[in-house]
Amino acid sequence: MKTPRQGQNWFFVDESGDPTFYDRHGNLIVGHSGCSPILILGFVEIPNPHSVRQSLLKLQRDVVSDPYFQKIPSMRKTTVAFHAKDDLPEIRYLVFKQLAALEFRAQFVVARKIERVFRNNFQAKEERFYDHLVSNLFERVLHLHEHNLIYFAKRGSRDRQQPLAQAIQKGVKQFEQRFNTSVRTTFDVLAQTPTGEPCLSVIDYMNWAVYRAFTKREMRYFEVVADKVSLLIDWYDTVNYPKNWYNRKNPFDIEKTTPL
Repeated sequence: MKTPRQGQNWFFVDESGDPTFYDRHGNLIVGHSGCSPILILGFVEIPNPHSVRQSLLKLQRDVVSDPYFQKIPSMRKTTVAFHAKDDLPEIRYLVFKQLAALEFRAQFVVARKIERVFRNNFQAKEERFYDHLVSNLFERVLHLHEHNLIYFAKRGSRDRQQPLAQAIQKGVKQFEQRFNTSVRTTFDVLAQTPTGEPCLSVIDYMNWAVYRAFTKREMRYFEVVADKVSLLIDWYDTVNYPKNWYNRKNPFDIEKTTPL
């Protein structure tokens, strides 16, 4: 194993979709009633967060001050932070164009929500399902730098830092066992909102592009930033295994996948 690089490394993590399978009556609602058919967990690894923050904040100022966008209700959210689901199409175009010019790399784990797998592998517990993806997302990356700062997009009031840190540590242990090595690097997990951390808007947009590809089979957003993606695992696409791991040698294209 290579000697870890000195200094700090930054990851910004978010999800798209949700880990929900059932309504409050226990009925399966995956793909219905606003319940997503997949859960995506992704990160962007950014070597210079300050530069990315400044670029996005400048774009945000330009957009907010542009008379073309005035008096549009959704601008209230854009004024706070860029969010792909809520931003106007014109703004979305500007953000994707900006992302294409920034320096970062992205990785994703995409989980198809299969009830049999949810019950058998995770005992129908949403937290176990979610944390399994966290473990696998970080399994292959935390040995590369001496210290890693991992920013999760904060959602709701629950304190998830400790269980997320445990899930990440589990991924590190899996790496150690698989390669018969010992990982000496360290990491911190920090909760943050896109308002306080503009870099979280980068992973929000990247996740949205992947989600659109899977749910709409629409690649045009992903293609703008495809060169930023170093790994995408379509975890439960067993029909295409082992080619359901997409990387530089096997670039992701939604036409290669099994339709949802």
